[in-house]
Amino acid sequence: MKKALLLLLLFITSIYSQTTDFSVIIKQPFNAVLFDVTQDYDRSITAVGFSKDFKQDSNDNRTYSDAFEYLANTSAHSGTQMHLIKVNNSAKVILSNSSKLSRFSEAIAVVKTPSNGYFVGGYTMDGSLLVLNLNASGEINFIKTFGTKNYDRMNNLVLLSDGGVLAVGSSVTSRSLHDNKFETGLGENDIYLTRFSKNGKKLWSKKYGTTHDDSGIDAVEARDGSIVVISTTSYDKHKDVTLMRITENGNKMWLKHYEGEKLVTPHKIIRLRDNNFLVSLSQYDNMQKEQIRLIKFDLYKNVHEDKTIFTTYPSVLHDIQEFSDGTLMGVGYVKDTYNTDGLVMLFNSHLSMLNQEHYGGENYDVFNALSILNNSQVAVVGLHTDDASQESNMWLVKLNKDASMAQIKSTKSFYDILHDIYHVEIANKQIAIHEDLSIEFLDKNLYFQVGIYTLTKKQKMFLNSFAKKLIPFLQNNQEFIENLEINGHTSSEWSNVDFSSNYLHNEKLSLERSFSVLSYIFQTQNRKTQNLLAKKFKGSGLNYSQRVVMNNSEDRVKSRRVSFKILLK
Repeated sequence: MKKALLLLLLFITSIYSQTTDFSVIIKQPFNAVLFDVTQDYDRSITAVGFSKDFKQDSNDNRTYSDAFEYLANTSAHSGTQMHLIKVNNSAKVILSNSSKLSRFSEAIAVVKTPSNGYFVGGYTMDGSLLVLNLNASGEINFIKTFGTKNYDRMNNLVLLSDGGVLAVGSSVTSRSLHDNKFETGLGENDIYLTRFSKNGKKLWSKKYGTTHDDSGIDAVEARDGSIVVISTTSYDKHKDVTLMRITENGNKMWLKHYEGEKLVTPHKIIRLRDNNFLVSLSQYDNMQKEQIRLIKFDLYKNVHEDKTIFTTYPSVLHDIQEFSDGTLMGVGYVKDTYNTDGLVMLFNSHLSMLNQEHYGGENYDVFNALSILNNSQVAVVGLHTDDASQESNMWLVKLNKDASMAQIKSTKSFYDILHDIYHVEIANKQIAIHEDLSIEFLDKNLYFQVGIYTLTKKQKMFLNSFAKKLIPFLQNNQEFIENLEINGHTSSEWSNVDFSSNYLHNEKLSLERSFSVLSYIFQTQNRKTQNLLAKKFKGSGLNYSQRVVMNNSEDRVKSRRVSFKILLK
C-alpha cells in the first residue's frame, strides 16, 4: 500500500496540474537583497537590489607585516554591487546581471522607460549618487554620477511624465566653495533632489529643508506637473514628517512640517486615481512598538483620512499601491517574539484594513516593494533568510489580488519530462525539444529528399524508437493533452512552375509528409493505442511557411522535414 501511494505521489508531481508557490529565492555569496520591482512589456518581472562581489587585485605584490594593514587593503576590494534580475511567468530567472562598476554601489529603485529599457537609481559606498540607463537586456546605455563634495544618499528614483526621472535623497551640508548656493545646504543634512531628462541630461539639482537634520524619502508628480516630496526632520529626540510641494523646475511652493510627540518615519507617497495623495508612515506607540499610519491628503495640504492601523506585533509598510477599483495593497514586515516575516495588507478606499498575510520562514524575511501587474496580480520583492542562516538572499514572490500566494502552473514540468525521456537523442543531436513542447528533428538522416514523402529505412527505424518513448508519455498524461500535431514542411523551391503552382505543390507535399509519418506510427501500434492516437493525432501541412534559415538564407535540406508539437488543454 505504501509503495502504491508513493508511485501515485510521484505521478502527481510530474503532471501538468502540478502547482507550486510563485516564490523565487536568488542565492548569492554573502548578503543580497532586492529593493524595487517593475513589470516589463513582455510581462516578465524585473527587480533591482545588490549582491556582494569580490575583486582580486592581481597587481598587488606587496608583502604585509601588519595583519590589520592587510585587512584594510582587502576590504577595499570586496563589497556590494548593483544587481538586476529578470523573472518570467514560470518563475524562472532569465537574467541575472551584477554590475562591475569601479566603486561598490547599491541599486535602490528601478523604473521602466517608454523605450523598453530601465532607469536604475542608487549610490556608491563613498557617497556619490548614480542614475543608470539600461536597455531591455540590462546592458548599460549610460551612467550619470552626481552629487556634492560631501556624503550623499539616494532613497528613491521617481519616473516623471516627460520620461525623465527625479532622484530623491539626502546630502550632508556642503562646506565646499565649488558648490553653488542651491547645493550648500541649510542644516546638518538636507533633502537633495536632482531631475534628469529622458536622455540623461541633468536639468537641476537643489537642496531643501530646515536648520535641522532632513532627509528626502520619496516623491510623486501631481497632475499639474508639480511634485510633492515627503521627508523626515530629526532634532533632539524627535523625528517628524515634512511635506513639500515644488514646481517642475524645483522652486519651492510650500513646505509643511508636522511636529509630534511620537517618532514618525515616512516610507512611501503615491498619487491616487482621484488625484489625491497617500502617505505610508510608521510611528512608535506608547509601548515603543511600531504601528502603521496612513494619511490621505490633497494638493493643498487638506487631510482627508488619517488612520493608524493597530496590530498585535510591530508592523511597517515600506510600499503601497492602488488597484484600479480603489483598493490598496501594502507590503513591509511584521516582528513577533521569535522572527520577522514579510507583511502584506489590503485596504479599502477609506483605509480600513480588509486582510493581512505573513510570509517567510523561521528567520528574518522582509518585503521592500511591490508592483501591480497587468492582470491584477502583484510582484513583491525583498529579502529572505534561510533557517539557521546568517546571510540574506534576494527574494521575489507573486501574489494574487487577495494577498494569497500565486501559483505556478505551466508546461515546464512536461518540458523537463520530455528532456529526461529523450536525453540520449538530445545529447546525440538527433532532436531538439523547445519550451513550447515542439520537437524538432536535427539528424540529416531524418530529412526528406527533394519532392519525396515516402519514408526511408533509417527514418522508420528512428520513428520506431521515437514512438516507443512518446506514446507512454501521451498515455500517462492524456487528460492534459489536447493534440499531438505532426506537421509536414517543405523547402520553398519547385522548378519550372509559377507562384501559384509552387505553393499548391508544396502544400500537397507537406501534407503527404505529415501523413506518411502519422500513418506509419499509427499502423505499428496495437488497437488500444490506436484508439488513443485517433483522439490525439492531428496531421497538418505547413508548406514552406516555417523554413529553416541559416545565416540569413534558407537551408533547403533542413526545411524538408516533419516536426511534432504537443498542445495542452
